[in-house]
Amino acid sequence: MDKLKRVLSGRDTEEPNGLGDVIDATTLGWGTRVKGFVACFAIGCLCSLLGSCLLWVPKKGLTLFAVFYTLGNIASIGSTLFLMGPMKQLKRMFEPTRLIATIVMLVSI
Repeated sequence: MDKLKRVLSGRDTEEPNGLGDVIDATTLGWGTRVKGFVACFAIGCLCSLLGSCLLWVPKKGLTLFAVFYTLGNIASIGSTLFLMGPMKQLKRMFEPTRLIATIVMLVSI
C-alpha cells in the first residue's frame, strides 16, 4: 500500500533516512490548511489594526506601530504558506515577474 501511495504522489523511489515518513507526517489536510490560513490571516489583520491604533499613543506610539504593523504583515504573508506550502510560495515570490515587488516588500518590512 505504501508503494502505491508513493507512486501516486510522484515519489516512486525510496527516500533515504526515512525522509518519506517525515514528509507524510507533515502534510496537512485541506480543512486544516484553510483553518491555519484563516487563523494566521486574522491574527495578521488584528496586529496591523492594533498597530495603526497604537500610532496615536504619546512617545511610544511610533515604535509600537512599527512592531505591530510589521508582525501583522509577516503573519498575513505567512498565512498563504498554509495554502501553497513554503517552497511553492518562495518559488512564486522570486519568479522574474515578481522579483522586484518581492524585494521592495521585504526591504520595506
